[in-house]
Amino acid sequence: MNCSALLSLMLMLVQLWPCSPSMQNCSTQNTDQSFTAVQRVKRGWVWEPLFATEEQTSMVPVYVGQLKSDLDKQDGNLKYLLTGEGAGNIFIIDENNGKIYVKEKLDREKKPFYILRAQAINKNTQLPVEPESEFIIKVRDVNDHEPQFLDGPYMATVPEMSPEGTSVTQVTATDGDDPSYGNSARLLYSLIQGQPYFSVEPKTGVIRMASQMDRETKDQYLVIIQAKDMVGQAGAFSATATVTINLSDINDNPPKFQQRLYYMNVSEEAPVGTTVGKVFAEDSDIGENAAMNYFIEGDSSDAFDIITNNETQEGIILLKKRVDYESKRRYSIEAKVVNRYIDDRFLEEGPFEDKTIVKINVEDADEPPVFTLDNYVMEIAEGAMSGSLVGVVTARDPDDDDCPVRYSIVHGMHLKRLFSINEHNGTIITTKPLDREIASWHNITVTATETKNPEKISEVNVYIQVLDVNDHAPEFPRYYETFVCENAVSGQLIQSISAVDQDDSAEGHRFYFSLAQEATNNSHFIVKDNKDNTAGIFTAKSGFRRQEQFSFYLPILILDNGIPPLTSTNTLTITVCDCDTKVNTFYCRYGAFMYSMGLSTEALVAILACILILLAIRQQRKKSSFSDKMEEFRENIVRYDDEGGGEEDTEAFDISALRTHTVMRTHKPRKKVTTEIHSLYRQSLQVGPDSAIFRQFISEKLEEANTDPSAPPYDSVQTYAFEGTGSLAGSLSSLGSNMSDADQSYDYLTDWGPQFKQLAGMYTSHRSVGD
Repeated sequence: MNCSALLSLMLMLVQLWPCSPSMQNCSTQNTDQSFTAVQRVKRGWVWEPLFATEEQTSMVPVYVGQLKSDLDKQDGNLKYLLTGEGAGNIFIIDENNGKIYVKEKLDREKKPFYILRAQAINKNTQLPVEPESEFIIKVRDVNDHEPQFLDGPYMATVPEMSPEGTSVTQVTATDGDDPSYGNSARLLYSLIQGQPYFSVEPKTGVIRMASQMDRETKDQYLVIIQAKDMVGQAGAFSATATVTINLSDINDNPPKFQQRLYYMNVSEEAPVGTTVGKVFAEDSDIGENAAMNYFIEGDSSDAFDIITNNETQEGIILLKKRVDYESKRRYSIEAKVVNRYIDDRFLEEGPFEDKTIVKINVEDADEPPVFTLDNYVMEIAEGAMSGSLVGVVTARDPDDDDCPVRYSIVHGMHLKRLFSINEHNGTIITTKPLDREIASWHNITVTATETKNPEKISEVNVYIQVLDVNDHAPEFPRYYETFVCENAVSGQLIQSISAVDQDDSAEGHRFYFSLAQEATNNSHFIVKDNKDNTAGIFTAKSGFRRQEQFSFYLPILILDNGIPPLTSTNTLTITVCDCDTKVNTFYCRYGAFMYSMGLSTEALVAILACILILLAIRQQRKKSSFSDKMEEFRENIVRYDDEGGGEEDTEAFDISALRTHTVMRTHKPRKKVTTEIHSLYRQSLQVGPDSAIFRQFISEKLEEANTDPSAPPYDSVQTYAFEGTGSLAGSLSSLGSNMSDADQSYDYLTDWGPQFKQLAGMYTSHRSVGD
């Protein structure tokens, strides 16, 4: 290869740097861009510039440079050696003269330099005459790589109507050659396709707008960019890239109606909300720039409305209220369309709206009857006799022929027929008296039907209010449990009462309380009206006795303020109670307390008898003469389910079952029943459980039974249920027996405390009578 060929490949100078420690003043100088050889003289070594060229092809080794020692007398006594990277296979040296050759093709992009070591030795002595020195061989670059667009193909978007010079995008190519040497990697960009709309900067690859463009004319462009190395000189390599440029939309076009005049029809039967028709405006823009809103202008907007279909961008005209062919047969409305989003940059180009005229014809139809009112409200007094007039409904045929109508009431299967209607004139009457307290309002449905066309039917709601009449007397709101203490003083409040009335008072209820006429003269109580719809019951005397009268029945007269006013007599039951010393905090022992719990007199007597029997058993055990022996008892429960039986009743109970040992009790004859007791017994057959005579009779019989310790069973409960007079079954009670055990003392009852004061009083008093 000659020198001109080597220069055209732009060889790179190979530099040598001595690194041996013996070379104290070693220095390196680079050759300039013209590659002028500069000889450097060192102590012991003479360095001559060396270089290698990449991509050099030759069948013979190519000379690179020469190594020479200043001790070389050219007598053939020195021998040069080369070691390091590529020594022997890539680079070889002539050991006689130190010339270096390259025998393989080099690639700078794979390896830009090689590090080698040189040594000179005496052939005879094989001793080094120069120390080993290291040097670097750099490979000169040649233009052997084409430019590449690694990021292509390119996509870019720019708004339409952008001004000239607006940057669109940038393209960049790369070159594998050495950018620091020569022009192999110096690129130049040019536009192959895209004029006159776009331009490209030669050095940067920035693409710019060359003129304003309208998306509605063309919305996409294909631009081709070329990149050349060697600054575009002859023989340079090149590459191209495609850039797809899209124009984005801007709102630069107003909407336009397709027609200047629209014709539509609507039936007078059409309900509110019916679609009458559609109008459509076109907009060359897309997306939200084409979004529009429709409006109706003018006086006709009260009958029609228009909405926008956001998907189709159509204007839908709707019926806003019912139209009537007989009233108005034609409508003319003005519809307007306006862009929803306005771009202020284009306001000067004109308003972004458009208008059109819509003419609507009303079509005649056979309409159902029309009531004069949307609904009717009527009134009637409760209790009005059947056939009473409630009110009148009226309907007419709105069509021109004015067909007669027929009225009827819609009766559900679950509704009672309380009203009827005259099918010719719409008069509503009652079929039976009404009670406001059962239902204060009645809602009925009346229909009107054309006689010529029964399919044309209309309905209307009729609301009938039942007016109140004062037909209910006032009464107590609940059952009052009223008590009075035996030690109550005169003027003491024992009960507060009120009243209720089922009637409806427009001015509010007002009740007046007083004693009934029959109780005003001999009553032990008084009624005080508080003038606030309540009253207080006060005692009219001091002191009450339960033995004399267990309860009082106080008739109270209540008067309302209705028209006309009504009165009622309500009875207040007052029970006399045995109270403690604090009159205001009373309680009823035994009977009254159980009364407040809802127990009957029979239950009270049974409970009292149970208490007395348990007391008698306790006393009997205290006096038992068998204290030194353990007597076992069996519990025997005897139940009498029938009311008679005579001897069967006595045989049902085996007294021997109560004893484990044969112990005979000394039978003591019962003491005779006094004439007073027999009298009480006879009187009890004629009175009820609430009679004081009956209560006294029961008390006497209980006392007599409890004083007989031998009367079995000891752990049984005797219940004396009053059956009234004339019972077919005889009495099973033993109260009529004239036998009694020995007397016994009940003085221990006084030791049981104040709770048993009444019981102790009953027994001590009877004991004294018995004595």
